[in-house]
Amino acid sequence: MNLEDKAVLVTGGGTGIGAACAEILAKENCRVAVLGRRQEKLEQFSKTVDSKHSVKFRTCDVSDRENVRESFGWFCEEFGRIDILINNAGVNIPNRAFDSVTPEDWDRLLQINATGTYNCIYFALPQMKKQKDGLIVNISSIAGIRALLLGGAAYNASKFAMAALGITVGQEVKDEGIRVTNIYPGEVDTPILENRPTPVSAEHRAQILQAEDIAAAVLMVAKLPPRANVWEMTIKPTTQAFV
Repeated sequence: MNLEDKAVLVTGGGTGIGAACAEILAKENCRVAVLGRRQEKLEQFSKTVDSKHSVKFRTCDVSDRENVRESFGWFCEEFGRIDILINNAGVNIPNRAFDSVTPEDWDRLLQINATGTYNCIYFALPQMKKQKDGLIVNISSIAGIRALLLGGAAYNASKFAMAALGITVGQEVKDEGIRVTNIYPGEVDTPILENRPTPVSAEHRAQILQAEDIAAAVLMVAKLPPRANVWEMTIKPTTQAFV
């Protein structure tokens, strides 16, 4: 399907997977905007995109519902509609064992990873329902279908919640022209690796997925015709176990 002129909003879009998704869709001649918490990262990313495929940006904390409401209002004023929403904003913490997770850590991960996704879907759906068309892609994690120690208790719980949210909403809106896709990446070389309990070597980073690999999967999902919906997709490094 031709994606030219589609209006795309990407959360967590200043770096990593979000930035890669924004760039690949901009190159398909989509009209793209990214949201992120850090102004400097958004500005840096916008400067790297080819001038023929400019990307707009706005600071937004997805855990702040009023901030999200304002950002979606801004987006719809700028673009007139919302065709594709990519929920990519997410965080983790270095100390992941349950007895190291403070209540503040727990709240932060759930508020950003799970509630942040809810907030964005909540404000996207009315416009998509009005259009009778839309695609929501949730960038979850293998930690959302396999509760591995690597992710940690709080991160796993937040990603399971994100996955369940996407599946449930997808069932509710499937007859209104709206498709929902959950993507579960394995290890990806993005800035979130900096919050690992132990440093990740350059050799390991080279073996695992790159942000552009996930962006390619998102592009494939987006280019399917409206009659086709990828419900869930798991993509992992060849060398990573899936147990």
